[in-house]
Amino acid sequence: MTSLTVCLLIGSLCSCDDGENASTSDYWDAGAFPSLDYSDFPTVCSKDANLQFRLWFMPGFYSVVCFLGLTGNLLVIVTVFYFRRLKTMTDVYLLNLSFADLLFALSLPFWAASSMAQWVLGLPLCKAIYTVYKVSFYSNMFLLSSISVDRYFAIAKAVSAHRNRSRAVLISKVSTAVIWVAALVFSIPEMVYTDITNNTCSPFSSHFDRLRIGVHMSQIVFAFLLPLLVMAFCYSSIVQTLYQARNLERNKAIRVILAVVAVFLLCQVPYNLVLFWNTVVTAQGGTNSCSYDNGLIYATDVTQSVAFLRCCLNPFVYAFIGVKFRHDLLKLLKDFGCMSQERFFRYTCGRRSSGATETETTTTFSP
Repeated sequence: MTSLTVCLLIGSLCSCDDGENASTSDYWDAGAFPSLDYSDFPTVCSKDANLQFRLWFMPGFYSVVCFLGLTGNLLVIVTVFYFRRLKTMTDVYLLNLSFADLLFALSLPFWAASSMAQWVLGLPLCKAIYTVYKVSFYSNMFLLSSISVDRYFAIAKAVSAHRNRSRAVLISKVSTAVIWVAALVFSIPEMVYTDITNNTCSPFSSHFDRLRIGVHMSQIVFAFLLPLLVMAFCYSSIVQTLYQARNLERNKAIRVILAVVAVFLLCQVPYNLVLFWNTVVTAQGGTNSCSYDNGLIYATDVTQSVAFLRCCLNPFVYAFIGVKFRHDLLKLLKDFGCMSQERFFRYTCGRRSSGATETETTTTFSP
């Protein structure tokens, strides 16, 4: 019996003598061995569809976003410095918003490379791209909440804002430095926990300890929900003040800021919700459903692409809504020889001059 078992396992045809000659097939046909039950064997969840989606969609998408982000934010930065438009706290914050988006746009080629093949660029660069993303995200949140506070005092508390106007730019520069340091501090977990798993650069480990979960929840509360509450309070107060004052110019002054906040939240919130749910699922030990696991991967990839898109959208908001910025941008192109004098006057004919009188509620990017 033992020799027959060996014959069957190695799959060879042999003659086995155990008192009588019998072929392997005779024993198999006779049902000498019961059929095996494969239901208890683990099956491998196929990720081929996710891989194909990443290969054809994400590299091209990230390349386009990278080009638009670099071009647009560089134009914003050059325009602001060329015309020396840093006259309000919001101007300083919006300029730093462009620096944050520019920094993240520079990392997008590495994100594109990571979606095409296995990660071969080493652990330091793996940690760097996730850290840059988080620094950009947190600096955006803190800068937008600071803008909301500045606009709140400039519109809802105009007397107090006028009293401190001479120190506004200095205060904004100091607070901006604090914001960058805070964004870097909140990004430390990405430096620590990001790792290369199965040849893939990922911020998620296969095992979440309590410390990791606590740190992640602290990031969500203090660097996302709290700034969101600050913005909600400030802008609700601003809208109430503008509604009571019925001042058209002040309504125009806040339009660009609200558009920037809306673009950021619409792009970023879905991705953060998916990341939060991924954390919950991983902390609970993962899922046994292959389709559910693949669905989470698809949701992460799609919402991540939308979140990354926001780094190139603000310049379009400034150009399409902000008349003053659009005038400065066209004048910059004319001064650099990229636009004729006739075309410049055609585009700016009848528009308000960028040298108009400034108030507490007007910024470089105002309509």
